[in-house]
Amino acid sequence: MKQILVYSDSLSWGIIPMTRNRFAFNQRWPGILELSLNAQGKSVRVIEDCLNGRRTMYEDPIKPGRNGLVGLPQRIEINSPLSLVVLMLGTNDFQANHDHTAMNAQHGMRALINAIRNTNLEPGMLMPEILVVAPPPIYLPQGDIAAKFKGAENKCVGLARNYQALCHELKCHFFDAASVTTSSKIDGVHFDIDQHLAFGKAITTFIHNKNLV
Repeated sequence: MKQILVYSDSLSWGIIPMTRNRFAFNQRWPGILELSLNAQGKSVRVIEDCLNGRRTMYEDPIKPGRNGLVGLPQRIEINSPLSLVVLMLGTNDFQANHDHTAMNAQHGMRALINAIRNTNLEPGMLMPEILVVAPPPIYLPQGDIAAKFKGAENKCVGLARNYQALCHELKCHFFDAASVTTSSKIDGVHFDIDQHLAFGKAITTFIHNKNLV
């Protein structure tokens, strides 16, 4: 059985917009990915390591433990052997308590990639492939998260372009979620249920065609 680690935030955890509830496994995109790949005859397990509020390499001044760089090598060790690590982070780098641009998120993503590649694996285990996903641009945030993401729709401009350039430099795989879906029509930040399905199907096709598992 091949294993895929999804290292992400609330978009992949599957928070239901305007609530604190969670979509079921078969409704959120990591579950759709696992079920779809297995339906294609592949033996795949998708491991979800998705924390609400997680940044790339930045601290949340209010909630501890949201720095995605801290503990990442240990997570790679814990879940090895891995065929693929999917990194889908950056959205929370643009929260109102950070004065960040897409370049800051790119620096954070670089640190995550390097942390994975510098992990000490057990003898004989191969370094997993890395797929960086640029989350779709943030629209005007709505509801309870509006204040938290004030101005984020401007800060995030250029994220996909920066991630793509980084992946070209570091020889990682890249996928732009905005090529198949937008962010939530309800809260402007997360995924609605139909967007989980659209993205899940698209990323399944990408992974299958690239023979990443």
